[in-house]
Amino acid sequence: MRLNLLSVAVFLLTTALAGKKTVPDPDVNGKYWINGEGISASFVPYGASISNLLINDQYGIQRDIVTGFDNASYYGIDRQHPHFGGVPGRYANRIKNSSFELDGVTYHVLANENPTATHPDGLDTLHGGPDGWDWRNFTVESYTNNSITFSIVDPDGKEGFPGEVVSYITYTLGKMTWDFKMVAIATTKKTPIMLSSHTYWNLDGFANNETQSTLNHTFYLPYSGQRVGVDNILIPTGDILANKLGSVNDFWSAPKQIGHSFSDPEIHGNCGFNCSGYDTCWLVSRDQEGPYDWRKDGFVARLQSAWSGIQLDVYSDQEAFQMYSCNGQNGSMALKTTQGLFDNPEFPRTIPKYGCVVLEVEDWIDGINRPEWQRGRKQIFEPGGDPYVLQASYRFSINSTAADF
Repeated sequence: MRLNLLSVAVFLLTTALAGKKTVPDPDVNGKYWINGEGISASFVPYGASISNLLINDQYGIQRDIVTGFDNASYYGIDRQHPHFGGVPGRYANRIKNSSFELDGVTYHVLANENPTATHPDGLDTLHGGPDGWDWRNFTVESYTNNSITFSIVDPDGKEGFPGEVVSYITYTLGKMTWDFKMVAIATTKKTPIMLSSHTYWNLDGFANNETQSTLNHTFYLPYSGQRVGVDNILIPTGDILANKLGSVNDFWSAPKQIGHSFSDPEIHGNCGFNCSGYDTCWLVSRDQEGPYDWRKDGFVARLQSAWSGIQLDVYSDQEAFQMYSCNGQNGSMALKTTQGLFDNPEFPRTIPKYGCVVLEVEDWIDGINRPEWQRGRKQIFEPGGDPYVLQASYRFSINSTAADF
């Protein structure tokens, strides 16, 4: 059933404002804290970003398992921040040649990745451009003890995208759960929309006294026997590739540690030119098992640390899943005061290469430039049509066993 645009907008605004008299002020660090059972998290308006996520590990010690900054003001000051915990938009991931076509019209958006002498701004657009959503301040629409809703109005022409888009991002904590819903409405013109959550994880809270790496984290994608083929700057080629049994990109046949295949020559170049690791978009193929309810019929991804015992199961309505193994981190980003070791000189209080892992629920990347993939209904939206909706549930538990195959 199609949703009436005006009804959706009224519902969203009513929901956001329900019970809202005055939005309370953030804490002294500019963060809005919400709480669930066994879990607490803070968020900042900059990028509608998660800034802290606190859970007790298997020893009862509280760990902050996402990257971020101690103070909300740092997000706007430190321009090197790698999309810490924010909502990339209005189109997440990469856009080939910083352009796309809609109804015979070619649109050029601002480039911001892979600069060259002839293209100093870049060859492609990453996460919505140089001033994408996760570089901007959202508005806090509602705020309760366990939930917060942010909004943003993205103007017509911003970063080169056609039409205005209005979006609401709601985060809710429950019993060891973090749920989020992202809704976006094209109000004036047909336009591409694809969002995600760009959260960096270290399930040990950088407190493991043996390694700061997440290569020892176990990762599992039970529905992802295929991935999007990319060139050496990670732009999709249009090919859908098989993750052959036992190969570097096989996380579907059984759980394995992220670093398990790093001795395999295939890992070199797996995340682009001269890059060893992962920055990979796996497809989530669940239809072969018949109708399913994404909320309860199995997780699409699992991340687990044997050291902390913390396990994250990701449930989502999206049909792709990107994992990035923090190949670009180089020790220049500081840890928060809630993380890491303070008495071990072997591990500086910074994020090392492979010291984190990004998990992104989303649709097929650069689908707007691959009409043969037939992703139009998932990625192109227009006034009077259905809104864009992304839903996910991140469910935490304690499980001290982890696989390494």
